Amino acid sequence: MSKKSTIKKRFIIEGAIAFLIAITPILFYCYKYLPPDATSWTFLGITFTENNFGDVSLAFYYYFGKLVPLLLLVIWFVTSKSWWYHAILIPIAMYSFQLFSALNYSNRERIDENEILYIVAVTMVIVPVVYFIRVKLVDKHVHGIDLDAMDTELQILKEKEELRKEREKLEQRRKTVSKKM
Repeated sequence: MSKKSTIKKRFIIEGAIAFLIAITPILFYCYKYLPPDATSWTFLGITFTENNFGDVSLAFYYYFGKLVPLLLLVIWFVTSKSWWYHAILIPIAMYSFQLFSALNYSNRERIDENEILYIVAVTMVIVPVVYFIRVKLVDKHVHGIDLDAMDTELQILKEKEELRKEREKLEQRRKTVSKKM
């Protein structure tokens, strides 16, 4: 692939991401522009219903109140180069579970209340991973401990110990052979 086509492709992708970020305020407040007290709304041939929320604008309020932060967090996660970017998965999981509960809403449920158990499970996996990465980086960059060099040094010490044991065995054999002669 030529350099120009790579630059063009990257420009298109970054432009699309910038456009998505730029329109997020419009998406977030789109519920205000929907017809009030409507139980269904058709846009581009797709019919949206009130989904037990009472009207379409309230349903869109909940949907986009979860979708827009989720979209921004996913963009942040994908474009982040920091060591701690895995921690962004926790709010991504939170908004994902909340969006799922909003999409599957029924009148008898309370919205945004039962997701905490799912978030705790996700957090229990992500926090140790982030902490492990942090410890590795602190050891290497702050304390100057190079774990690869330490592993190499330990391997060399093991090999030296094995050679010493082999030499002792050979010395023992030499002594026993010299006594027999």
